[in-house]
Amino acid sequence: MHADTVIQNAQVVLETGIARLDLGIRGGRIAFLAADASGITADTVIDAGGKLLLPGAIDIHFHCRAPAYPQRGDFASETRAAAAGGVTTIFEMPISKPCCATAEVFRQRKALAVRDCIVNFGLYGAPGLLDRQEIAAMVAEGAIGFKIFMTAAPKGRDDEFVGLCLPEVPELYQALQLVAETGLVCAVHAENNQLLEWHTAQLIAAGRNDVPAHGESRPPHVEALAIATLLALNAAIGAKLHIAHVSGADALAVLRAFQAQGAEATGETCPQYLFFTEADLERCGPYAKINPPLRSKADQAALWQGLRDGALLSITTDHSPFTVAEKERAREDIWATPPGAPGVEELLLGVMHEALGGRISVQQAVALIATNGAKRFGIYPERGAIRVGAAADLVLYDPQAATTIGREMLFSKARDCDKLYAGMTFRGAVTRTIVNGKTVFLDGEVLGAPGDGQFVRPLA
Repeated sequence: MHADTVIQNAQVVLETGIARLDLGIRGGRIAFLAADASGITADTVIDAGGKLLLPGAIDIHFHCRAPAYPQRGDFASETRAAAAGGVTTIFEMPISKPCCATAEVFRQRKALAVRDCIVNFGLYGAPGLLDRQEIAAMVAEGAIGFKIFMTAAPKGRDDEFVGLCLPEVPELYQALQLVAETGLVCAVHAENNQLLEWHTAQLIAAGRNDVPAHGESRPPHVEALAIATLLALNAAIGAKLHIAHVSGADALAVLRAFQAQGAEATGETCPQYLFFTEADLERCGPYAKINPPLRSKADQAALWQGLRDGALLSITTDHSPFTVAEKERAREDIWATPPGAPGVEELLLGVMHEALGGRISVQQAVALIATNGAKRFGIYPERGAIRVGAAADLVLYDPQAATTIGREMLFSKARDCDKLYAGMTFRGAVTRTIVNGKTVFLDGEVLGAPGDGQFVRPLA
């Protein structure tokens, strides 16, 4: 047998356990797993030296907003960052200019991403125009799922959110019905718009425009009430719901209660909620402004428990690049700066750090950042696990190394906004990232080129 590439002496993380195996790649796919591949010829032989071989991470919640704001990031720059972080597939959210709520915009974004992406990508559509034909057309184009915000569009950014923001319950109900017809997953940003606008108005009336005021405008009940509303509405509809960025104990408790009643709902959380708290607002200022906001250590503990027991499906980044100038607006007025932070380069590092420290197992880590998301969104077994016949999306991870986050090692255009992680040291290092059989990142250098990524859609 001949292979394009053989990876020898790897500790391969399979769904069934970790085994020392050799792995062969042919035609961009995993051709074999063997205890000894010494008799197999290959164009390229990689000695893993006992490092962990993981399936590439799948970031199911990602923003770069291309082509609207190239100064923040584009498909090329932000997928370079993904490759450096061991993320081999990203699911791009539909915030764009104009919003990705029609098949025409969807096609334009897909063509741009096919041209520019270094890693694989899927695209969400926005169903909020309540147009059955447009929704069906986006499904036909290969939408990975749909996205809804239960909040109003940010001021001055209405065109990016037309068809995406549904703060009124009747429109939300109609959108859920239309998405249910498609059979695809609908990810929802769940915050109660009336409450957060009321809290914000109270703070502004009191003269508050400091950084902590942002978190106070979105207390835990704002998120919990939205999730309860959403899941109660969906009880009679049965759409496949996925709750985005669950931030704390109250929101998780509501999700658990509905799951116990058989609700068709999963949830994700993000590294920012697992590693940082509201105290980090003092340290990072506007660079820690995120929706929902950072919460408490008790919320962190609840989220980790939800990940361990399966109440939460996945860990994903909500990677949101902005410029320093945009984030610095908040030095004078927190309400003037956009919410969001980069994080795709730290996803795998952070989760593996916790796994190697024993908080979760390595297999749980892989499930949370790859396998579970692939299954939920219908791209497993093509991606999300190491198995014969799957796409060769792989990461060599050195558990004996350490990685300290500094600006010079980052590839996102928003590297100067990556204040939350600056100076943090994680156990382990991404040494090689392979996408569709090709090495796109090696020992600190991005080798991939625009166009190396493939468009991924739910499997039939």
